[in-house]
Amino acid sequence: FRYKDLAGWWSNPHHERTGGVRKANPTAWQPASKPIWFTEYGCAALDKATNQPNKFIDPKSSESNLPYFSKGARDDLIQAQYVRAMDRYWGDAANNPVSNLYGGPMVDMENAFVWAWDARPYPNFPGNTVLWSDGENYARGHWLNGRTSNETLAAVVAEICARAGLSEVDVSGLFGLVRGYSVNDLSGGRAALQPLMLAYGFQAIERDGVLQFRMRDGVAKAVRETGSLAFVSDIGSDIETVRAPEAETAGRVRLSFIEADGDFEARSAEAIFPDEQAFAVSHSDIPLILSRAEARAIVERWLTESRIARDTARFALPPSDVALGAGDVVRIHPSGSNYRIDSVELAEARIVEAVRVEDEIYAPSPGLEEEVAPRPHVPAMPVEHQFLDLPLLTGNEVAHAPHLAAAASPWTGPVAVYQGLSDSGYVLNTEIERPSIIGETLSDLPEGPVGLWDRGNVLHLEVIGGGLSSAERGDVLNGTNALALGDGSAANWEIVQFAEADLVAADTYELRGLLRGQAGTDATMPTVWPAGSRAVLLDGRPQQIDLPVSARGLDRHYRIGPSALAYDAPSYELDVVAFEGIGLRPYAPVHLRGARDVSGDLHVRWIRRTRIDGDSWAGFEVPLGEGAELYLIKVVSAGTALRTELVGTPSWTYSAVDQASDGVTGPFDIQVAQVSDRFGPGPFRRITIND
Repeated sequence: FRYKDLAGWWSNPHHERTGGVRKANPTAWQPASKPIWFTEYGCAALDKATNQPNKFIDPKSSESNLPYFSKGARDDLIQAQYVRAMDRYWGDAANNPVSNLYGGPMVDMENAFVWAWDARPYPNFPGNTVLWSDGENYARGHWLNGRTSNETLAAVVAEICARAGLSEVDVSGLFGLVRGYSVNDLSGGRAALQPLMLAYGFQAIERDGVLQFRMRDGVAKAVRETGSLAFVSDIGSDIETVRAPEAETAGRVRLSFIEADGDFEARSAEAIFPDEQAFAVSHSDIPLILSRAEARAIVERWLTESRIARDTARFALPPSDVALGAGDVVRIHPSGSNYRIDSVELAEARIVEAVRVEDEIYAPSPGLEEEVAPRPHVPAMPVEHQFLDLPLLTGNEVAHAPHLAAAASPWTGPVAVYQGLSDSGYVLNTEIERPSIIGETLSDLPEGPVGLWDRGNVLHLEVIGGGLSSAERGDVLNGTNALALGDGSAANWEIVQFAEADLVAADTYELRGLLRGQAGTDATMPTVWPAGSRAVLLDGRPQQIDLPVSARGLDRHYRIGPSALAYDAPSYELDVVAFEGIGLRPYAPVHLRGARDVSGDLHVRWIRRTRIDGDSWAGFEVPLGEGAELYLIKVVSAGTALRTELVGTPSWTYSAVDQASDGVTGPFDIQVAQVSDRFGPGPFRRITIND
C-alpha cells in the first residue's frame, strides 16, 4: 500500500514492482482506460477526523484510534464538510479530467459511495443499545443515519438573510451544524437570527456595506499598549475599567431545547457555579434541536461568559487606528486582558466601549455523549370500549348524550369515535384523550339496601386502565368513587359508590362500604348482578359523545379505535347502538302508601323525586325538573294491566265502583311512574294491595 496521485496514476503507464524495484517495461494497462470508483469515502464525526478519515473510536476494536491531533470531541460538521469537499472538488472539471477513451470523468462520482449508511432504522439504532451493542459508537462514528438532514450554520444564516432581503452578507466566518431550527418569530430577520447567535456564539458586523457574520473566539486581533491609547478629557490617556456587582451576574443558567437522536422531546440543560448561593435562574428557551452534550456546552459557555463579562472597559484609540471596529478583540498591555469592542464612538478620537473575553471559553471540549433511548414502539391495538347511557351525576352533563369509556393495556394514545347513519359515510364524532378504568365482576352481587351503607355485600372486581383507591366516607357521600355496574348494554346501569378498595391480586379489588342505587338507579337494580357484569369507574374520564336530541332512540353506527389510524383499519371495532337519553329519565316515586276508607275507595299517595338539583336543603320542595307534574298509574293483576290513568298530583283514588268495574279480585299491584314530556314514563314504583 502507498498513497497515490490519482491523476498521475490514471493518466500514465503502470509499472510492476518486484521487491520494491520498478520494472522498466510497462504493464498492459492503457492510461485513462476506465474510471476510478470510490467504494468507500467519508470520515468519522470526530474532531479533526479529516486528518485520518479511516480512524474511528470503538473500545472493542483493536483498530480504535483518534485521528492525528484530535481531542476526541464529537464533530458532525467536519463529517459533512468532508463529504461536501469531496463532491465539490471532483465535480470540478479542472480537477477531474475526461477520458478520450470512454468519454467520462476520471473519478466517477455517480459510483462513489459514502461510508456508512446503516440498514438498521434510525433512531432505534443507535438508541436501542440492548439490541445493538455498537450503538454507543454512533456519536463519533462514520454513520450517516440521522445526519443527512443536518445543515451548516452558514447556510441557515444565509437563507434567513436572503428571506429578509439582505444580499450583501458574508457567512464565510461561521462554523457550526444546525440539526433543526424552528422560526417562531416572524417579525423579521433579526428575530430569526438572535436565537442562533446566542446558541452558537457568533456576531454580526457591518463592514464596508457588507453584513459579516463571525464566530466569537476571543482571540486578539491586535495588541495595544496603554501608552499608545489616545487622550480624551473624560478618560485621559489610560483605560477605564468597571466590574459589575456579583449580584448582577447570573450564577445559574438553564436552556430548554429539543433533544436530537430520539423522539424530539423537550429537554433542559443547566449550569451553575460551585460557589453560587442564589436561587435565581436565567432561563432561555430556544427552538433548536441539540444533543445533550451540545446543550451543556452552550449553558457552560453562557455561564462563563457572564462572569468574565462583568469586566467592561472604556478607552480611546487614535483616529488612524481605523482597522479596529466593533466585534474585534484587542489585548491591552500591561494588564494582558482581552477586550471585545462592542461600540465605537467617533469624536476627537475613537472612543471604545468593550467587554472582557477569554479565548479558552470558546474552545470546544470533548463532551460526554449520553445515550438517547427512543420510546419503544407500541402498535395501535383495538381498545376496550363501553357506551354508557347514564343518569345525571353532576348536573353539568348534556342530559340526552351518552358517555363512552375506553381502555387499553398499554394505552397507545387518543381514541377516535367515528359515527355514521349506516356502515359508511363516517365522520369524526369525538376523541377520547384519557383511558378509563373498566372492569368485570368476579362474583355475584345481590341487591342491597338503598339510602344506607351496604355493609354485607362485597364486590369483587378485576380492572384494566388503572387502579382503584379507598376514600373517606364523607367524600363518598359527596360523590367520590362512583361506579357504573351493568350488563354491558348502553342503558342498563346501577350507580354504585364504594368507600374501601383492597387490592387482593394483580388488578383485582374487593370493594366494601357500598352505596347502592345512586342517581335514581335504585328502581332498575336487579335481584343480582351475576359474575361477569361490566363495571366502569365514573371519575370524569368517560367522555360524552355528540348526539342530537333528534337521534334519541335511533340506531347509529360507531367505529372506535386508535386515532392514529383510519377508521377502516382492522384495529377499529364496530358498534351499532341506539340511546334512550337516560339523563332525561325521571326518578321513580318513593313511599307509596295505600289506605281504604269505609266506602271501599282505595286512596294511594306517594312522594316524587327530582333528577335535577335535588340535594339542596335550602328550598321548601325540590325542583320539578320537568315541564309539568304528571304520573302514570297502572293497576296490574296476574300480569295483566286492568286500568291505566294519568294524574297531575302525587295521589290517586281507586274508587270502589272502578274496582268492581275492573273485576279486581285477590292481591293486585298499583304501579306509579313519573312522566317526562321529553322522555316518557320513568321507572315504576309498585305497591301490592292484599285486602
